[in-house]
Amino acid sequence: MPYFGELISFLVACCWTISAISFERAGKMMGSLPMNLIRLLIAMLLLGIYTRVLYGRFLPVHMPAEQLIWLSLSGVVGLFLGDMCLFKSYTLIGSRFSQLIMTLAPLVAGFMGWVFLDEKLSVINMLAIMVTLSGIALAILGKENGSLKLKFPWRGFLYAIGGAVGQSCGLVLSKVGVGSLDPFEATQVRMIAATVCFFALFSLTGRWNSVFSGLKSKTAMLYTTTGSFFGAFLGISFSLLALQYTSVGVAATLMALTPVLIIAPSVWFYHQKVSRSEIWGAILSVAGVSLFFL
Repeated sequence: MPYFGELISFLVACCWTISAISFERAGKMMGSLPMNLIRLLIAMLLLGIYTRVLYGRFLPVHMPAEQLIWLSLSGVVGLFLGDMCLFKSYTLIGSRFSQLIMTLAPLVAGFMGWVFLDEKLSVINMLAIMVTLSGIALAILGKENGSLKLKFPWRGFLYAIGGAVGQSCGLVLSKVGVGSLDPFEATQVRMIAATVCFFALFSLTGRWNSVFSGLKSKTAMLYTTTGSFFGAFLGISFSLLALQYTSVGVAATLMALTPVLIIAPSVWFYHQKVSRSEIWGAILSVAGVSLFFL
């Protein structure tokens, strides 16, 4: 099927739009760290059911050691470190601004693909970086007393940057490890590695009570389950499927449409105020990312 990888990448952006809004709500109710672990457990259960029905096994125990290592590294970098930063930024600056800054992810992914996977990075790609950065700046900077200033705390901005870098590096590691494997099983490996890291983190910091408290909140669990289904289950698995049919840069480009797609539900359902500069900034940043097609 022509452009199958591109179509799947666009569906990933739609899934991540739903999950971003859901995880923002859940994170503000139970905290970003407990939500991270709970959503991984929910997604692993969904993936286990899927692989059990399809292949007759609940866990991907058949994979070669080399692919297990690459996918596990991808899980640690992308789903543990990257998502820990991203979901923290949701609670600080909201999913709309966080996803806008995440348009940096395909730029980083394209650069990493050029360095490690020998994928081409042209002058047009350099232009794409400049255009995307301009769009982000237009959306997140405002004037105060005649000088430019961020519209939200620096802390939230830096967490979102960390999320972009983590997810980009995780995407490249996934590209190396997924090969011809079933993307859903490959996602299982990534999530198991990330879950082990979160178990270690909660055990070392003694914060298990926050997880148990989060499990008791029905509203927070509803948002977490919704985000887990569309993001951690469908979104991440479809992203690996897309990598099997197109390049890292192209896949990440279409996945970066989330900051544009998220504007409408933010206004219609949550009555958030969105300025013209934020709308044009989102469009410009995605337009810059789209230059990777040229």
